[in-house]
Amino acid sequence: MNNYNEKETILMLQDPSMQRKGFERIVKAYSEQLYWQIRRMVVSHDDANDLLQNTFIKAWTNLDYFRGDAKISTWLYRIALNESLDDADAALANKLESDPYFNGDETQKLFQKAILQLPEKQRIIFNLKYFQEMKYEEMSEILGTSVGALKASYHHAVKKIEDFFHQHD
Repeated sequence: MNNYNEKETILMLQDPSMQRKGFERIVKAYSEQLYWQIRRMVVSHDDANDLLQNTFIKAWTNLDYFRGDAKISTWLYRIALNESLDDADAALANKLESDPYFNGDETQKLFQKAILQLPEKQRIIFNLKYFQEMKYEEMSEILGTSVGALKASYHHAVKKIEDFFHQHD
């Protein structure tokens, strides 16, 4: 994200003559981190790529609704989460075995399966906290959930993952 400037980009998005250029900046700045955020939710490389495309298409078509009151990353994560949720399913655990891009060892596979067993909201919170190291305050903004509830959900998710590992020892 070298030389990416949030304020400058927001101004570009609000100027019709600069919108496309501003949007290209967003795509360049956020593609990789959004890809991995989505990939952790859907596991498959191809699905993640499709959802990343869908996220940017949705963002572009809804650009007029972006007011700049939230950070661009928060807005994009919210869209990506919604896209991923529409697509996500615990049956994805089966895809882990056959995904050519997934070459983790058994522990890694078990870990991913454990995460996929979590209820949707807990899975999202766990992914944001554990993999993205996102602060609860930022999560609260994206998900519209109180910090206390987020901490409780994360705690429950960790407990369920630990239990999952104990069952598969």
